Amino acid sequence: MNKSEPRGYHGIDIGGSKIELVAYAETDDVLIEVHRERIATPGTDFAAFLQAMEGLIGRADAALGLRAPVGIGLPGVIDSVSGRHLSSNVPAFNGRLVVSALQQALQRPLAFGNDCQCFALSEAQGGAAAGLASMFGAIIGTGAGGGYCVDGRLLRGLNGVAGEWGHWPLPASLLQAYDLPLHACPCGRRGCLERYVSGPGMSLLHRHFGGDGEPPLAIVARAQTGSEAAARTLEIHADLLGHALASLVMAFDPHAIVLGGGLSQLSHLYEQLPGAVRRHLFAGVRVPPILPPTFGDSGGARGAALLAKQQVPRLHLPAAHQDAASTGAD
Repeated sequence: MNKSEPRGYHGIDIGGSKIELVAYAETDDVLIEVHRERIATPGTDFAAFLQAMEGLIGRADAALGLRAPVGIGLPGVIDSVSGRHLSSNVPAFNGRLVVSALQQALQRPLAFGNDCQCFALSEAQGGAAAGLASMFGAIIGTGAGGGYCVDGRLLRGLNGVAGEWGHWPLPASLLQAYDLPLHACPCGRRGCLERYVSGPGMSLLHRHFGGDGEPPLAIVARAQTGSEAAARTLEIHADLLGHALASLVMAFDPHAIVLGGGLSQLSHLYEQLPGAVRRHLFAGVRVPPILPPTFGDSGGARGAALLAKQQVPRLHLPAAHQDAASTGAD
């Protein structure tokens, strides 16, 4: 392919409430945004979802002037044997072959990752961890998940679930130390870290320690005005999250950890977490820098486009050539 020909990628971030598409032109190996659109997610109607995706991508092709490959950040997990989807955020996906349906509907090169992996890739390439040999992007929001990148490339693993630290179990020693209940998790297991360190997890902790289970920002505000329940909640939450991130250090040894999700906006975490992580590591193991994200909640679509750039062959077709061959990547 002639390098002078225009190239581009679409990145799509699918969430429970909205779908965001960003179209990028590629110039000198740099992605430049040329089009952005957000729509509400048709969360309970799969046919309407596919129709919405076709419309989004058709308009993006027109804006870019190319029939571009697409990277898609999907919520939930895909069964590695059956290929069927499980998502608590988009009920219409449950039990369906979402990847196959999108490949059939869109008829072009596609790359798939989850939203956490796309976040990590975006922060590894041009974000807070740019230029580092490795990084872990740890999302702590409605849930807890992440992605691991080496030399700016996302490593997904055999089943595509590398980075799902939110479903590691909280150890019995910490449950006992803080007299915490063993919470059930939507994944079907019990005691998953996500149920304690995510935003809803912090609210559960607040209720457990005598508060009323307010959202994280309200808990922080109450702690600043002298609430003992709120202060205790933040103390225990930081220790539990410190344990979780220490486990990431032992498993992946990243050169940096970049926080994402709603709790990444809590400034006290960047002050407290280095010490909290250190308490759960043995002597001589350094705590990597724990960094705020560069792209915030806009990084998912960018990371999805970068995933397409990483995984999909550089096949770019004029918009008029709808009958050309296409390939899929997962």
